[in-house]
Amino acid sequence: MPQGLTAGMMKRKERDDSGPAKPTLGFGVPATSDPHHFKVSIPPANSAKVQISEYLGMQASSDEFAVMDRVVLDRPRWTAIRSEVQRAFNARLKAHGLKISAWKVGENPVDRLLGKELCVLAWAVEDLEMDQVPVAVRNWLALRPEERWWLFGMTAMATGTVKDAGRGWRLALRHALGDVAQSDLMQPRARRQIGKVSNRPTLDLFDGEN
Repeated sequence: MPQGLTAGMMKRKERDDSGPAKPTLGFGVPATSDPHHFKVSIPPANSAKVQISEYLGMQASSDEFAVMDRVVLDRPRWTAIRSEVQRAFNARLKAHGLKISAWKVGENPVDRLLGKELCVLAWAVEDLEMDQVPVAVRNWLALRPEERWWLFGMTAMATGTVKDAGRGWRLALRHALGDVAQSDLMQPRARRQIGKVSNRPTLDLFDGEN
């Protein structure tokens, strides 16, 4: 093995040898029939709010619960987080050999796991003071993907819709990510709760999709 061939390069070589990357839409959504994913709807008007919704696809128990509107952000807050989120998501997609993307006016499909992570940040900043939003973004970036998934699961169980802002875990996320002192306390606690998960390698974007 050449001296300069790192583990990451080996993984990429194995992926190249196994064939072309899976075709995707937007930020990593499998180009299959009705996949579980999220959509970020960005209106053309600069002052219009941005909505993040979850589409359960074939996993939905009924048409009534096929789409869940998770959060609505006013435009300044969305603008404050969009670039860092795009950069973080594209780094993950590129690492998996998948096509990268960019936010655009209209509907932006987002992989189901990335969508959960986005909701955690959006819930944290939806009512946060604007000068604290960069703090929330920085603390969100410091979390592992599986920690964000766990926080999504805990929040979504009881306070995961557009009507639940400022309650329960939504309020806790605002304080935890938006405040430096609180975020220092939150990360070790989250890691203890998901210890078994965080000790495993990070899951692929499509892990468990089927």
